[in-house]
Amino acid sequence: MKHIARKRFGQHFLADVGVIEAIVDAIAPRPGQAMVEIGPGLAALTQPLAERLGHLTVIELDRDLALRLRERPQLTVIESDVLKVDFAALAQSMSPARDAETQKLRVVGNLPYNISTPILFHLLDFADVIEDQHFMLQKEVVDRMVASPCSSDYGRLSVMLQWRYAMENVLFVPPESFDPPPRVDSAVVRMVPHPRPVAVNSLLLSELVRVAFSQRRKLLRHTLGKWLQEKAFAGEFDVQRRAEEVPVTDYLALAGQIKDAAS
Repeated sequence: MKHIARKRFGQHFLADVGVIEAIVDAIAPRPGQAMVEIGPGLAALTQPLAERLGHLTVIELDRDLALRLRERPQLTVIESDVLKVDFAALAQSMSPARDAETQKLRVVGNLPYNISTPILFHLLDFADVIEDQHFMLQKEVVDRMVASPCSSDYGRLSVMLQWRYAMENVLFVPPESFDPPPRVDSAVVRMVPHPRPVAVNSLLLSELVRVAFSQRRKLLRHTLGKWLQEKAFAGEFDVQRRAEEVPVTDYLALAGQIKDAAS
């Protein structure tokens, strides 16, 4: 019985064999690696990944799809909303008993367009237990993720993710590669956590960047400048710039100064 894509889950199933092979090659799975796939759907990526790995853990919210996936012996199926999954606990549970430390996870998936950004922010909290991430996303989102300062795509998502990951747009995927075809272009992004990221309070950084980009056409003195005054910030930071002109390193340095001043 054919599964009908459900709009409420943002389902668009990958169907192009050539694109599937290109994505699997980009991921380059090796036997025995601990890998988790988010939203396996009709198993277009799942099957070739499982064949190369030997075993694959998948997270699927759709009850009907989860039932089908459980029929595959190479899969461990977690029927859950991915936003409720503790990836640190999952990494621990997937580590061989002989390992003294938690085995790092490789995470992959064709992320639903309607909740892709919340998933990315959820995974930020677990970057320490993740080796790398390969995601299919709306191309517009990938452009924002990898954007450089002084570009229209550079924003909060760019800063928050580039703080924690080195990222690369590795593959363009047109709408006709899916069933049903979405109304947007897609792309595959590779995300590798920085081994020694700048130590900042993630909630503070998130608030800081949100305020900075709240009125991106105005100079920062109108937005972030006022916010810094409320924080009684006495350090130096050039607010005669627009938010998109400030590199990630400057935002991280500012977050560190605020933290140090508060402690």
